[in-house]
Amino acid sequence: MGSPEFAVPSLEALVGAGHELAAAYCQPPRPAGRGKAPRPTAVQRRAEELGIEVRTPTSLRSAQEQARFRSLDADLAIVAAYGLILPPPILEAPKAGCINVHASLLPQWRGAAPIQRAILAGDTVSGITIMRMDEGLDTGPMLLQRELPIAGKNAGQVTQELSRLGAAALLEWLASPTQPIPQPDEGMTYAAKLAKAEARIDWSRGAEAVVRQVLAFAPSPGAWFEADGERVKMLDAEAGEASGRPGEVLDDRLAIACGQGAVRPLLVQRAGRAPMTSQELLRGFAIPVGTVVR
Repeated sequence: MGSPEFAVPSLEALVGAGHELAAAYCQPPRPAGRGKAPRPTAVQRRAEELGIEVRTPTSLRSAQEQARFRSLDADLAIVAAYGLILPPPILEAPKAGCINVHASLLPQWRGAAPIQRAILAGDTVSGITIMRMDEGLDTGPMLLQRELPIAGKNAGQVTQELSRLGAAALLEWLASPTQPIPQPDEGMTYAAKLAKAEARIDWSRGAEAVVRQVLAFAPSPGAWFEADGERVKMLDAEAGEASGRPGEVLDDRLAIACGQGAVRPLLVQRAGRAPMTSQELLRGFAIPVGTVVR
């Protein structure tokens, strides 16, 4: 039970290890691209390639969907970034319950956006928790944890590395199951879903915080600022020592002042264009020294 690219390595690992998959549950295809044609999730595409039956219900709350799920007579359900709430009849249907591959070291960062929240908070280490699911939001007992250094990495890199680590940890636990350990109350944090407004760069913040924002939103949707009425995404940046009005362009290499220090964009992107260096941007899009970007 999974939907995005993060869940694909776990799917492939289960198949590669010889486990029999009764079905793959994914989020329904959503309109995407310029033509807004329905696009299946990464897990659906891979499961179909592997010859696995795919089911894409919009909800698991109906008695009909729950009966359909029970009819699989599954030993275990593996859940990785599925995106739908599992009601009690679903959690109780598999003989050994539902196991989740969660992208944080629980009890830190329970919730929808653990990778981005860890980067925004300045965490230097994240990881994977294999846990047994209950009715709470990532509150179930832990089965296995594995750590990953994340300092200086963007959300795309961390997601990719954690997806592989999660698949390996899942197989490790399946090969040698451990007893569940209740999560401690101490250290619990909540990873709220990202809001669109959070992607806009707030230049009043310190340079290090702005760089963390850039990394947390890269490669998608991309942290952004506005210059000459156009939105520019910043996909990579470094912090430095300089001063000026927040948002002020300080030199011809696009250093931008923050509330404390300054940020130099390393990789940027204009709407409809490929990512480019800040120097490449400035050759075709003038942002003079003294300009205050928003």
